[in-house]
Amino acid sequence: MKKVLFLLALAFMVGCVQDNLSEATVESGADMSKIVRTTDNYAKGSLIINFDTQAISRVEAGITRSAATRSGIESFDAVLEQYGAVSIQRVFVSNRFEERLRKEGMHTWYVVRFAEDVDVERVAALFSAVSEVDAVQYNCANTHITDVKSEGLAMRAADVAQAEPMAAADAPFNDPHYSKQWHYNNTGDTKVYSGIKAGADINLEEAWALTAGDNRIIVAVIDSYVKADHPDLNDNMWVNAAEKSGKAGVDDDNNGYVDDIYGFDFCEFVEDKSTNMVEPGDHEFQSDHGTHVAGTVAAVNNNGKGGCGVAGGTGKGDGVRIMGCQAFHDLPSTHPLFSKWTSGSDEAMALAYQYAADNGAAIAQCSWGYISKITSDSFFNQRNVVRKALDYFVKYGGGEVLEGGLPIFAAGNEKSDYSCYPGAFRDYISVTAMSCNYTPAYYTNFGKGCTLAAPGGDYLQKYWDDKSGEMNSEVYSTTYLSGDYGYKQGTSMACPHVSGIAALAIAHSLNIGKKLTAIELRNILVSSTHDIDRYCVGTKSSQNGNSVVTLELSKYKGRMGVGYIDAFKTLMNVQGTPCITVRLGSRQTVDLTAALGGNPASLTFVDGGLTMSQSARTKLGVEGDVSITATGKLSIKCTKPGSVVLKVSYIAGGNAEGTDEATGGMKITKEIALIARDYATNGGWL
Repeated sequence: MKKVLFLLALAFMVGCVQDNLSEATVESGADMSKIVRTTDNYAKGSLIINFDTQAISRVEAGITRSAATRSGIESFDAVLEQYGAVSIQRVFVSNRFEERLRKEGMHTWYVVRFAEDVDVERVAALFSAVSEVDAVQYNCANTHITDVKSEGLAMRAADVAQAEPMAAADAPFNDPHYSKQWHYNNTGDTKVYSGIKAGADINLEEAWALTAGDNRIIVAVIDSYVKADHPDLNDNMWVNAAEKSGKAGVDDDNNGYVDDIYGFDFCEFVEDKSTNMVEPGDHEFQSDHGTHVAGTVAAVNNNGKGGCGVAGGTGKGDGVRIMGCQAFHDLPSTHPLFSKWTSGSDEAMALAYQYAADNGAAIAQCSWGYISKITSDSFFNQRNVVRKALDYFVKYGGGEVLEGGLPIFAAGNEKSDYSCYPGAFRDYISVTAMSCNYTPAYYTNFGKGCTLAAPGGDYLQKYWDDKSGEMNSEVYSTTYLSGDYGYKQGTSMACPHVSGIAALAIAHSLNIGKKLTAIELRNILVSSTHDIDRYCVGTKSSQNGNSVVTLELSKYKGRMGVGYIDAFKTLMNVQGTPCITVRLGSRQTVDLTAALGGNPASLTFVDGGLTMSQSARTKLGVEGDVSITATGKLSIKCTKPGSVVLKVSYIAGGNAEGTDEATGGMKITKEIALIARDYATNGGWL
């Protein structure tokens, strides 16, 4: 009788949920505060449920008895029955880490599947009225953040160029396309863009002199398909040795997945539970996005092929490892299933972060987000399954090289004054995009939630130039669909520069005998930047549909994050070497005493006070004398962008060094990193 009455009540509630869902459901007993929906684009036929911890044992027992079709909670099961639920299954995969999964409350999250024509809004409202349900989440779609197709400009996915016969003689590695990667080492080559500025890059070559990677470090690329057999990626792919040498069709390492040799396709895994929408191996329905992002992080360096990766090693098997965590399917509009699914789901994303943590990834490279303006409270409350998975990765990621995992996100490409979530959340890094002349890229998001900037490319700079030739001002990397190499732009392309630099920072910390925490690494990255506000002056052209519009760059001032990332400065901060920045073109006087840890009265400079090699002078185009005054002021004039390490010698605590016979001070020789960058005479960096 009770069941009949409840079903009658449900029928009344369903009848009420028509034009005004929120009012009707609240009046009918639904708890709208339990319902989580981050975007209006969500999967048909499924809802994610978080059960109260006090009820979960009943749920687990009920699912076991009913072969995963009922929960054992009468009021919940009445909804399942009325709407013909196909299955109810746990979201997070049980594996060898089950004890810690339960400790973190991962076992309380379930996904319920229905036929696609079921109105999930009505069902969500009914589930929210069940007291044992803590949260009801729409299985929302995410999107990766790449070419700004919404701008209306005809953007090409890649511009493939023929390989040069050999790399330039002065290149750090022999990769023939390295000259196209201005974002690593910007020499001011106007073939890229007529208004290019030398030094608008990540200052990578100086970092490579210290480390180019470490094969103990794993970067999880949570994205679309990564082509594991790409000629410039294969040697730097993470390999699950137990699965590669194990039996096909068997979970050889007990991590919850079968035959996951280079990572896993979580879209496939999720979809196989329901309609098996895309058959295994259907990679023609993918995009270049994941492969392009992976190449920026760790394309193999010094192998005589293509371009380089930020942390791609030296060609001796020492590049960081890419773990392919596929959380996106990008179906073409001509595909018969296009209307059902065009992107990744919250369910697939959550599984990807669990997998990355459980299999030793230190960095989660995340060029994706929710394309909507949402608040921290509405998105990142503890009722969100993606937040739960990210918390798990932050706590248990890192493998053997980092204490905890660090997620790094793209800020978004809507030219909007906010970062997309999840990147906007306070614990993660959100990356904005800079172009090859230091200015904000025309498409980049900015403002609240944005952490720092990196090169993301700017197609319009090439477009306005209308130059012929093979080089352009986008980001050059590996591709999948359009040949092996090509160009893309976006905060998606800026983001992997930071992930690669983060991997280099971990590598350098291991080299010097340090093990960083994820929080320490995050803080080092954020403090290893240069001022980008000085470039936010004047205007630049942009595109809005078919119209040319003018961007006032002043609106980006103070809103691109703390500055643009510098790889060399990052490594200097890892080892504790202070960094001094000087501008080009005029003699600078820089006070070094703060970096030396004293005041002028307590320091006496000896041995000329400063050691600077001739090669360092040549690199920075130093003109005239380089000297340190008695009060600790460095005087120098640099004409070329670059970075060097100086050695400063001084006596601390006296005018002369102490000896066995005489009391005196202590002789100190300290390294200081000197970084020279462009600076315009009008007071703005251009």
